[in-house]
Amino acid sequence: MSDESPLIRSLRAAVAAAPGDVPLRLHFAELLLAEGRGDEAVTEAAVALQHAPGDAAARALMVRAMGLPPAAPEVPVVREETETPVVRDETETPLVPETPDAPVRPEPKASFDWAAAEEQVSDVVGPRFLEEPQAEGGDGLAGDAAAWDVDAPGAVRLADVGGMTDVKERLEAAFLAPMRNPELRRLYGKSLRGGLLLYGPPGCGKTFIARAVAGELGANFLTVSLSDVLDMWIGASEKNVHDIFETARRQAPCVVFLDELDALGGKRSRTHNNGLRNVVNQLLTELDGIASGAGNEGVFVLAATNVPWDVDIALRRPGRLDRTLLVLPPDAPAREAILRYHLRERPIEAVDLGKLVKATEDFSGADLAHLCETAAETALLDSARTGSVRLITTKDLLGAAKQIRPSTEPWFAAARNVAMFANEGGLYDDLLAYLKRKRKL
Repeated sequence: MSDESPLIRSLRAAVAAAPGDVPLRLHFAELLLAEGRGDEAVTEAAVALQHAPGDAAARALMVRAMGLPPAAPEVPVVREETETPVVRDETETPLVPETPDAPVRPEPKASFDWAAAEEQVSDVVGPRFLEEPQAEGGDGLAGDAAAWDVDAPGAVRLADVGGMTDVKERLEAAFLAPMRNPELRRLYGKSLRGGLLLYGPPGCGKTFIARAVAGELGANFLTVSLSDVLDMWIGASEKNVHDIFETARRQAPCVVFLDELDALGGKRSRTHNNGLRNVVNQLLTELDGIASGAGNEGVFVLAATNVPWDVDIALRRPGRLDRTLLVLPPDAPAREAILRYHLRERPIEAVDLGKLVKATEDFSGADLAHLCETAAETALLDSARTGSVRLITTKDLLGAAKQIRPSTEPWFAAARNVAMFANEGGLYDDLLAYLKRKRKL
């Protein structure tokens, strides 16, 4: 807003960066009220009450912003020692004072009408609790394929993935190009199906890349994790796996994304639970399309894992998840794009992204998000201590970068041994090449 003072603009940005900070929001509301913006002050006070329903300062500010008189404290009634005695009349009527001058208990003054206040701000603040409980699931045996949530084709494309040029090129050559060219696919007898395993350190965007692939294909998207499949009833977990793939076949083209594949399809030789072994067997059957007469035409299976060496080797057989792609920590262009995204709505000043990108080598996307949170927290605490709002600077961000240790380091320490001593059939040649290039061997 062009007519806002610099202090109001700075506080508005600070509140947006820390929506749960009730004292900061109330201070902002006080300034709005002082400038005659009563409606905005009511909104801020209502949001504060959402975070702290019993906050007396927020309630008092709400009353003042709405222009209502403050609720008067209840006046205690003191019985005097010389109180006029009461007598019962002859007709057994209720007790009455003996004289008309008897003291009368004062009527309590009306308190603040919270129901009216809630109605006034109902279009700004949503309900804190659902009026009706969510429907509970059945007994695990009455599952229906229609119950699985399938996301419509999204707007996310590979162009929205910052940097990672090598990953995009490999995806295009090994997975997307054959799917986009039906004439060439028919000429070379290529089936409209496929499987791709994404692996790498945690927090590096494997799920986002899977959604981008679905967007490139214009396909529906169905996410599956262990909690979606596992059931306490015998046979129900296998039925859940079957229902998921049946849903994908009906909604084709559809990308089925198996998240944390090591939990869902771990090595059966190491699994002592018969239920989990049966889940892997059912998953193998569905990947082959045996359970459906039409096969898996139009169903693209993507999977992600941090530990591909713990995945059952049968899942990586040709015809199943036969293509593998290493998703590494974001490169310099990707780190810049991620930092821009997480700083886009924060109050920043003259941030040198070049220095920050150099200081965050080997940081995952999740690490970069945590870095921005830490820097914002530092600036916010300084503002709270001094009483003057200040913006986030390069110094704050570089200081946060020094405090945070890249979460990818433990992963590379474990992956190094696998790449060097358990690289059967060249499964991890791309990882080995990266480690050599980074001189981590």
